[in-house]
Amino acid sequence: MQSLDLDPAFALHRGGKLEVRSTVPVHDADDLSLAYTPGVARVCTAIAGNPDLVNDYTWVSNVVAVVSDGTAVLGLGDIGPAAAMPVMEGKALLFKQFGGVDAVPICIDCTDVDAIVETVVRLAPSFGGINLEDISAPRCFEVEERLRALLDIPVFHDDQHGTAIVVLAALRNAARLTGRSLGDLRAVVAGAGASGVAVSRMLLNAGIGDIAVSDSKGVIHTGREDLNAVKWALARDTNKAGLSGPTEQALAGADVFVGLSGSTVSEQAIAAMAPDSIVFALSNPTPEVDPVVAGRHARVVATGRSDYPNQINNVLAFPGVFRGALDVRATTITENMKVAAADALAAVVGNDLAESYVIPSPFDTRVASAVIAAVARQAREDGVARK
Repeated sequence: MQSLDLDPAFALHRGGKLEVRSTVPVHDADDLSLAYTPGVARVCTAIAGNPDLVNDYTWVSNVVAVVSDGTAVLGLGDIGPAAAMPVMEGKALLFKQFGGVDAVPICIDCTDVDAIVETVVRLAPSFGGINLEDISAPRCFEVEERLRALLDIPVFHDDQHGTAIVVLAALRNAARLTGRSLGDLRAVVAGAGASGVAVSRMLLNAGIGDIAVSDSKGVIHTGREDLNAVKWALARDTNKAGLSGPTEQALAGADVFVGLSGSTVSEQAIAAMAPDSIVFALSNPTPEVDPVVAGRHARVVATGRSDYPNQINNVLAFPGVFRGALDVRATTITENMKVAAADALAAVVGNDLAESYVIPSPFDTRVASAVIAAVARQAREDGVARK
């Protein structure tokens, strides 16, 4: 197995990417008597009498559970909870690095919706928030909805909402660059999984002119009889133009393409889009269309990759969203809080807006503070803050 360490990715991961570190000294008997028995009993008794004190005298208010069942991991699919752990560790690392949020990766060995919900509810008293990760659609929608109803802490499925926040921010700036508003745009979203549905919903709420969503069988519309409940609701609320047929056909004359499907789109289909078109080819590691090829025809091109301009990266959103929510001890993350995060993220670009810069880098130190402040402020305005 040592030969695996010749690969730098394996070498970096050996022993895992996280550790638990104490925040108080235990150098002598006096320290021990305060950190553990008998001193700890006084703190426990106080919390028993006033449960809210758990937020002040334990780590709960600053720690998030990163929960996955391993059924939709990156572009790897259903690889199970053990194989998902490196990704969940990585997510926890990013929470700390970019938001100052402590996070614990929890990979659970169950895929039944009832079992997942019950497991997370039982774990929830140890955490200030729940970040759901890499749970396949359509189960992920029900899992999140039920947990949001049962828990009084933020529950956030990053595959859905992190992606949607960053897409909205980038699209606002791309539209501004081309002298248009969201209401002027007709978009096509390829992919009706977790991220595709969430992106479409957020763009609808933000006032997109029209949007058509496609899955592996083509554009979703109310005349199709093969739609699950989530896709049916999306068909009802989208596609004002009444389009049907394959994705590439829907792209003719469209202003925006958002790829979240892992499929491919031809150069001819991109060339048939409207002038000053916007192409977000976000599948990883292989975008739906080669970014260089798309750039021959589109005004703005974004991908999910770090080796091209305009990377649509969830790390721009989720650390700041949770940090802002935790700072005010929010009971939930509202739609307005997500939009506030997107607007704050878009504003970081400011007057530096250009075809190759519609979204800031994850390493821009302004990002986290802007998102944190916007989310916390909106939580207070929405009446979900407890601090």
